[in-house]
Amino acid sequence: MRIRLENGRIVTPQRVLDGADVTIADGMIAALAPAGQGGGEHAIDLEGGWLLPGFIDTQVNGGGGVLFNDQVDVDAISAIGAAHARFGTTAFLPTLISDTPEQIAAALAAVDAAIEQGVPGVVGIHVEGPFINEVKRGIHEARRIRRLDADTLALLTAPRRGRVTLTLAPELCDADDIRTLVRYGVIVSAGHTNATYDEAQRAIRAGLTGFTHLFNAMSPLHHRNPGAVGAAFDSDAWCGMIVDDAHLHPAVVRLAVRAKGTGRLMLVTDAMPSVGTDASEFMLQGKRIMVRDGVCLFEDGTLAGTHLDMASALRNTVEVTGLNVAEAAVMASGTPARFLSLDAHGAIAAGMRADWVWLDAQLQPRGTWIGGEPLTQETEFARAAQ
Repeated sequence: MRIRLENGRIVTPQRVLDGADVTIADGMIAALAPAGQGGGEHAIDLEGGWLLPGFIDTQVNGGGGVLFNDQVDVDAISAIGAAHARFGTTAFLPTLISDTPEQIAAALAAVDAAIEQGVPGVVGIHVEGPFINEVKRGIHEARRIRRLDADTLALLTAPRRGRVTLTLAPELCDADDIRTLVRYGVIVSAGHTNATYDEAQRAIRAGLTGFTHLFNAMSPLHHRNPGAVGAAFDSDAWCGMIVDDAHLHPAVVRLAVRAKGTGRLMLVTDAMPSVGTDASEFMLQGKRIMVRDGVCLFEDGTLAGTHLDMASALRNTVEVTGLNVAEAAVMASGTPARFLSLDAHGAIAAGMRADWVWLDAQLQPRGTWIGGEPLTQETEFARAAQ
């Protein structure tokens, strides 16, 4: 299939094209050329907007009215993916908030099954806790928090069909356990942590490569005690950031971009089931969470994930940082692809997956393609969210 993309800006690794001819075969980009040079047969008018690499979200608790913790099965994963695909997400990690060993096992199995069945977009799982520090637990349930044990270590390191990311508090985990996790392919990230700078750096030397929602629920940067934030800045680790004007002050977002660069920062949603719905509240492990002005809050004011989608995260980032669209898009696609070692994701180029998002000139979502297939209300994928 040959497509001509016209009347828009197509972001490629080398430059921004005003139009392009794209050849798609088996869900991959077989060839890419400037418009008029590749024989595009089917025209898509981008109407003055942008075509970006599909967004990759490494932290998705829910969407479309579904919370992964509540429904750890293929139908739930499909519904969550469909809800976020409307906003340009073409790859995601269903994320399990601190839960029981049995629920972790069920979630791992569900993601394996979803990948086997070809659910669009799912590329692995993010297990966020329960191996975290109670003093930085946020909305996570205190009764769920525990230390990593041999049985759970074996469960997490068993062969899987997709990526496995684990968020833990490194100060409460043995460095040898981190080495074991990494040796078996688990991507280890620090989060909900009160680690000192030295404790975090020790974990990085053991193989930890990520920081979950940078700044939030972690020991802050102090000029004599750099904490987990200081360790993140003073390393090559990848860092997720929630840019929703509630979790981070705009100045902090700008400082992080200057300190880490777009090549090590990832936009994440930390999305809750309200995304893709008009719900004003939802339940999270027995707690009633209110959605107010786009912010998810428990009754005591504790932030409880977000009502954020990836298109909004990108739009917010452009607004508060002054980055151009192509620069900010790296944080939404290319950087998380490298964090997850998804070699065929995160760029519009020959040899990459045909995963794209079309945004209009105001960066509002207009269309999403996964593997070259447009996702519309008529597709089976979209109906899965209903």
